Amino acid sequence: MAVNVDTVPTTAAAPPGRRRRPSGAGRERTVLVAWLFLLPSFLGFAIFTVLPVGAAAVISLLDWNLFSAPRWAALDNFARLGSDPTFWAALRNTAIFTFTSVPLTIAVSLALGVLLNHAIRWIALFRSLLLLPYATITVAVAFVWMWLYIPTGGLFNTVLGWFGIDGPAWLVSEHWALPALVIMSVWKSFGFGMVIFLAGMQAIPQQLYEAAMVDGARPWRRFTSITLPMLSPSMFFVVITSVIGSFQVFDQALIMTNGGPGTSTTTLVMYIYRTGFENYNQGYATAQAIVLFAFIAVITAAQFFMQRRFVHYDQ
Repeated sequence: MAVNVDTVPTTAAAPPGRRRRPSGAGRERTVLVAWLFLLPSFLGFAIFTVLPVGAAAVISLLDWNLFSAPRWAALDNFARLGSDPTFWAALRNTAIFTFTSVPLTIAVSLALGVLLNHAIRWIALFRSLLLLPYATITVAVAFVWMWLYIPTGGLFNTVLGWFGIDGPAWLVSEHWALPALVIMSVWKSFGFGMVIFLAGMQAIPQQLYEAAMVDGARPWRRFTSITLPMLSPSMFFVVITSVIGSFQVFDQALIMTNGGPGTSTTTLVMYIYRTGFENYNQGYATAQAIVLFAFIAVITAAQFFMQRRFVHYDQ
């Protein structure tokens, strides 16, 4: 039976690259679905971030010991910080810890990442062993390092004695207690940066190294001209996270030195903890926490501003 093609209904195909815009009801339904997906995350952010920050801002303006009714103190807690020698000692110790431990951690992480970026036998085992310190609980690591730092019979002073050097009283010396914490923290933290740098180096195109070798570039020139620039995003991430974590150092100092001797290893987070939960001065402790937050925010913002000149995302 013959079919008259003129009577067959046809549907005009939409031009390529053009899509039909959803109607008003369709757009509303799309927005509603998007909000439903975002709602759990939004509620979590509001409950566990926005509300605590807002409550901290209010508590910092109160004189409150957790047991009696709070009393309005306005900016008295912040004014008190200026004449508190322990606060300034804690701030100084935290800054020294951060600006010594972070560069050392990054240097060790980068060096080990370069060494482990080779396909050799047992390389996976070596990587796992070097990552173990980072995966170990800080409390356990702190107790082990306390034994290593024992002035008489400890591993460090024993090794120094082999070379005729009298080791210091590490954790009970005002001059050596903070460097001892830095050394321990570098050993504990380098595994994280090592993994990040190793992943970044394995993502660098090998053609760049091959072209540099054809041009006669030596290993050090290839490292400074190819590896470091291509690792700048990874470097930026490690620096940001390391600085934020170092400003919040607490557990190793609490366990190994308890902030002593004197206030030589008292950090800001430790002083906040003691002010709020040992001296029960929640308003003053919260004011210190807000100042710490401001320091971290300013330093992080400065790093984001500077990364425009030193971080290269194009490959």
